[in-house]
Amino acid sequence: MTSLKELVIKYFREKGYKIEQNITLEGNSGLLRDFDLIIQRGNDRRVVWIKDWKRTVGVNMVINIDKASSDVGLSRPILVSDKFSGHAKAYANRRRITLLTKREILRALR
Repeated sequence: MTSLKELVIKYFREKGYKIEQNITLEGNSGLLRDFDLIIQRGNDRRVVWIKDWKRTVGVNMVINIDKASSDVGLSRPILVSDKFSGHAKAYANRRRITLLTKREILRALR
């Protein structure tokens, strides 16, 4: 069975993104920030976290990727998982964070 990470990589490759995997960047805070992927197409460079969890991803994870991406100077991060809580979706909408579900990715890859 294909892992969620492999699906995500295929999804962004098909959309024309160059992909770097398992990246650690030093933020303006001096903290090291880990990202599953950094995707780039033209000047659009974004960080991606993949949470292959059975449970729903809550607002705290969305806040964490928001802080981590801001710290390394990249906007509009992407969080991929199976499902997201209502609070997570509301926060993501306000902060221009993309939440992608496994179902959306599978539908796009058909």
